Amino acid sequence: MSAAELIRRGKPLPCRPVPRHLLAPEDFARLPAALVMQPSLALLSLWAEPAMLHAAFLDEADGTLLLASTPAESGQYPALSPARPGAVRFERMIRDLWGLEAVGGLDLRAWLDHGSWPLTLPLSPRPARNGARPEQPVFLPVEGEGWHQIPVGPVHAGIIEPGHFRFTVQGELVVRLEQRLGYTHKGTLGLMLGKSPRTAARFAARISGDSTVAHSLAFAEAAEAASATTPPPRALWLRAAMLELERIANHLNDWGAICNDASFAWLHAQCGLLREGLLRAHMDAFGHRLMMDRVIPGGLATEPQPSGIAAILAALAAVEAALPGLVSIYEEHASLQDRMVGTGVLAPALAAGFAAGGVVGRASGRGFDARVAFPNGPYAGGPPTMALRQEGDVDARVRVRLAELTESIRLVRRILATLPPGEIHAPLPQRGGEGLALVEGFRGEIATWMALDDGGLIRAVFPRDPSWLQWPLLEAAMEGNIVADFPLCNKSFNCSYSGVDL
Repeated sequence: MSAAELIRRGKPLPCRPVPRHLLAPEDFARLPAALVMQPSLALLSLWAEPAMLHAAFLDEADGTLLLASTPAESGQYPALSPARPGAVRFERMIRDLWGLEAVGGLDLRAWLDHGSWPLTLPLSPRPARNGARPEQPVFLPVEGEGWHQIPVGPVHAGIIEPGHFRFTVQGELVVRLEQRLGYTHKGTLGLMLGKSPRTAARFAARISGDSTVAHSLAFAEAAEAASATTPPPRALWLRAAMLELERIANHLNDWGAICNDASFAWLHAQCGLLREGLLRAHMDAFGHRLMMDRVIPGGLATEPQPSGIAAILAALAAVEAALPGLVSIYEEHASLQDRMVGTGVLAPALAAGFAAGGVVGRASGRGFDARVAFPNGPYAGGPPTMALRQEGDVDARVRVRLAELTESIRLVRRILATLPPGEIHAPLPQRGGEGLALVEGFRGEIATWMALDDGGLIRAVFPRDPSWLQWPLLEAAMEGNIVADFPLCNKSFNCSYSGVDL
């Protein structure tokens, strides 16, 4: 029996757009072995509630979503990490937040909890007051001669999020990179519980500030699915335009920053200038440079200003006019290409094994884009052309971004030219339900699951940022590279610290 068949044998529980299958513990225990035999079933997310484990899968053979759950009343569940290595950090997070242990897990060290929280197991039925002193972090051992370790962070030289990187090197060659995150833990999940989706939307908008539109949209779509609410068409069209504008702004920023880390500051400055023009247009149109708190459950919080729409189109025209010249400069500077090509290679097999999405996955041959796989709104009438490469190096990740810049500009123009008239918001009814949403942010797909109680308040929620499945791959991509290339590799991935510190 395949893993997909095993999941479908579980009791179907109502969830939109696909049911959630409740598996008996003995059936869930068979799932890891079944997953080994069905490599096309990709693990999208893994999370918990008190005494209950949930998993989301994508069957890449036929493009269908599957949700599986199992009781964990004993505080334990069979680990999925031996079959899906992308489950490792989810399992560590589940142990820190809910106190559920993955039996047979590949790595049982703490992840988010550094020992400094006032309470341990904060999302479990009985959180305990923490009276122990924080322990020193434990890193994986390395055996052999001629190696040494370089600790970097969590405080960095730039104004960026905190994260600790432990390099094991031989000379300049990186033998192993290991990350330690959790420094930006905000208790987001706990803050959302018991609130209405409209109230909790502010927390979703701040999961990762550069993806505020994408996370807000995934959260809103999950709430709408749970409550069986359909936003007005005008709201759907405007949301899609905002999502693409966020992608353009971030791809410009990433491209410039990657070049800057290769000591090519001029291109960084040019990209920054173009991005600034776009952010100012966002302010004119939506009243916020990042468009934060504008996407809400049921639609939008505000109607864009006509003058702002004109400013956005003008900013896009400036980007489009500048791109050919900037790309030519990027390609013609041999010293820049020498730093990009062949650096930080992520093998396609690893990208597929971790179900990496977004630029990271598509630059290494994994052809998944939620806008194409599950189109809705304006995407249903014309999904984007997917940019796909096989090289898996820093240059390939740049090339995917450049292709997506052009495609997103085309999409925004088409969407704004075909905006339907009407309302921009529909109220959510106060009813119970469950919903799952996949939204293609600039880093990749965000998978948000939400369960509402009978009063329409959030009983449980889990927003999965793409970075969960991409951070481990950065460790792999750095192996065999020199220490000086870490900034290049790190920025070409551009994983979110905050997005995985729920």
